[in-house]
Amino acid sequence: MDQARKEEATAGRKRWPTGPLATRHSLLATRYSPLATRHSPFASSPLATRYSPLTKPPAHTISEFVRRNDEERLGEYGASPVTLETTTPCRGRPETGLRRWAELAAENACGRSTTLQIRNENVGFARMIERSLMPAVLAGLNDVPAVCLTGPRQAGKTTLALAVLERLGGLYLDLESEVDRAKLVEPEAYLGRHLDKLVVLDEVHRVPELFPVLRGLIDRARREGRGTGRYLLLGSAALALLRQSSESLAGRLRFLELTPFHLREATGQSADTLWLRGGFPGSLLAADDAQSLRWRQDFIRTYLERDIPQFGRRIAAETLRRFWTMLAHRQGAPLNQAELARNLGVDARTVGYYVDLLVDLLLVRRLPPWHTNLGKRLVKAPRLFVRDSGLVHALLGIVDMENLLAHPVVGASWEGFVIENLLASAPAGTGAYYWRTAGGAEIDLLLELPGRRTWAVEIKRSLMPSPSRGFFEACEHLKPQRRFVVYPGVESFPLRHEIEAVPPTMLAEILAA
Repeated sequence: MDQARKEEATAGRKRWPTGPLATRHSLLATRYSPLATRHSPFASSPLATRYSPLTKPPAHTISEFVRRNDEERLGEYGASPVTLETTTPCRGRPETGLRRWAELAAENACGRSTTLQIRNENVGFARMIERSLMPAVLAGLNDVPAVCLTGPRQAGKTTLALAVLERLGGLYLDLESEVDRAKLVEPEAYLGRHLDKLVVLDEVHRVPELFPVLRGLIDRARREGRGTGRYLLLGSAALALLRQSSESLAGRLRFLELTPFHLREATGQSADTLWLRGGFPGSLLAADDAQSLRWRQDFIRTYLERDIPQFGRRIAAETLRRFWTMLAHRQGAPLNQAELARNLGVDARTVGYYVDLLVDLLLVRRLPPWHTNLGKRLVKAPRLFVRDSGLVHALLGIVDMENLLAHPVVGASWEGFVIENLLASAPAGTGAYYWRTAGGAEIDLLLELPGRRTWAVEIKRSLMPSPSRGFFEACEHLKPQRRFVVYPGVESFPLRHEIEAVPPTMLAEILAA
């Protein structure tokens, strides 16, 4: 009888309020967590309960989405970070990221019979990995009215912004959310009520008409004595944001780029793991190499089918995939538009457009040549690198280290990996170039540091590094202040002709010092 009454009382009741994600001791979100702050749109969601381990600094990624029965309980709070991946989408297309996780929660997307839970097998939550860019973000908010944080999707911009809000307090608005965009139908009126707090505007490039409004609000806040730290803007496109804001927010905005995890941040992972999987949190922190590869394949597909069409004219996803894969095969090669156009079946101008688009989205790096008047015949075409090494390997179907070490791209992949990690640690204002002559003299990476200091870097995969003759010759011409050979070892030691052999992590630390 008691059982019958219990079943009758619970019949028709939604699962969220009684599921393990909506208990008082929920593992996911609290009043005080970055996903459910007082001013957050998630504050009234089924995840916004009172007690949670996320009152500690949040995980930089949330674990895999799975649909399970209510009776299954979560494991204990763990110490290792886990990966976010939608393996069984509740409604709509599979997506990943903190933003989508919160949307699913707010929509009660999994319905009555199942509930959203966390897979917690060999890994669990961890405190957020402190991003090396955090001090620069906080300093920017202390110095100027607005900071714009750019970076590719899934690099961790939203997570970093939420961590900033945890420290400083404020309001978070996601401009991909219809609910949040609706609040900005009258942006001046709505944002004008929040001049006393930091406002995070995620995916701000989706509403370019906001920039002139922000200028007026910033000037109004200045007159009221609140001149700095008003807005933290997040965007997945770099050049488009620069064009939109260059006039309206001139002198009021500082740009910072957040890369995926690099060597100085991912200290819990081996350099080889970071090289193989790349730095995107969802890939790097996957349970195994196969899961990591699936994450990257999904990432590439989502970019091609959904994200890239939002930033430019319609391009067939398969055509752009072929082009992206060609760049991976030619990792680090000088740009040859005519050859790429011929192989792709398009004209050279179209190839240029594709390159510009991928560079704009921070997925490809265009490394320009260093031009000098030395009377040498120089290679003048920029070199192209797919920026994340994990994406290079996913595009080429490389599954594990054994596959990678046997693949023809291994040397070029290692070179691109080292370049990205060094530039992620270089001081602001550092210029990056390469130098190559028709006679074979070459510097893989020439850094122009603030104060016009130049450092020459040769990148070797061998554990017994020996500078090439071309590197010696190039250094004799350019006279850089410091000369390095980066190799995959653990110690630094001097070589001849004032050249130092260093591991990539050590040179990254030197640059960051």
